[in-house]
Amino acid sequence: MSADTPSFNPKDFLKTVPHQPGVYRMLSEKGQIIYVGKAKDLRNRVSSYFRGNIANSRTYALVKQIRDVQITVTNTEAEALLLENNLIKQHKPRYNILLKDGKGYPYIYISDKQEFPRIQFYRGSRKQSGQYFGPYPSVGAVRQALHLIIKLFRARQCEDSYFANRSRPCLEYQIKRCSGPCVGLISPQDYNESIQHATQFLQGRTGDVIDDLVQKMEVASQALEFEKAAEYRDLIENLRQISQQQYVSGGNSNVDIVAIHLESGVASVQVFTIRNGNNLGNRNFFPNLPDDEVVVHEVMASFLAQYYLNHDIPGEVLVSVLPDEPEIMEEML
Repeated sequence: MSADTPSFNPKDFLKTVPHQPGVYRMLSEKGQIIYVGKAKDLRNRVSSYFRGNIANSRTYALVKQIRDVQITVTNTEAEALLLENNLIKQHKPRYNILLKDGKGYPYIYISDKQEFPRIQFYRGSRKQSGQYFGPYPSVGAVRQALHLIIKLFRARQCEDSYFANRSRPCLEYQIKRCSGPCVGLISPQDYNESIQHATQFLQGRTGDVIDDLVQKMEVASQALEFEKAAEYRDLIENLRQISQQQYVSGGNSNVDIVAIHLESGVASVQVFTIRNGNNLGNRNFFPNLPDDEVVVHEVMASFLAQYYLNHDIPGEVLVSVLPDEPEIMEEML
């Protein structure tokens, strides 16, 4: 909904705006969207910009540039909130709080088409068949997890072309970071058993892996295969130590913890990622703020709404401060 002439008349426009939830877009003289907002009652909210005596300098500067207003009516406030943040992401308006989140989050990917599956770092669309674990909050967190998995379970990371053309084991085998499936130093059954253990480990089921390894250690010991039993023993001990370091009290839940600090017009947001009871690490964000008059509750609301447009929503989100209109945010999520 827009005016037909360059001269925008708020009074005439407001007569056409319904008392319904929705989203409004404010446009500049050049037709650029300079602000996107949502409202429970569009007429009441939009009319508040044109009543005069505006105390907030950001709002005052915004209103001076308005040459057109467009509205979209929605069924609910939650629907309006979702549309608002999709439009913010698309148009990046000058007077909105903007989340800078360029690349997608990384995952650990386990292929499922090879006789000897590969475990690898992955970032991109999850269209390939296989198992994806994450998302991890940073590349460093993925590298750390991969380092543990390779050390514990000796799964291959090499490209398929490299794997298919080996005639002798590579350095990774020599330093005990691979079991040598490329040259037949491990059977497909034993290798896939180790991949199963790695999968359970990534799922937070370390206890199941340990229980299985304890049984194998006892069998090996009874068969007088003491060297193999010692390998199982060392692996069990490593798993127990790692499990204690990574475990977060509260069961095998999926939780994001979002903490924010706002000072002198700069906001820092930390997101801690916990999946299956394991702390995957944290990532820091510095949203673009339109000015130094924004308040922390407003920044938290904008951050959460934009962040979860592109990220999996866990079972629980813990925040350092409640966002504006938390009930609507919960409905959206």
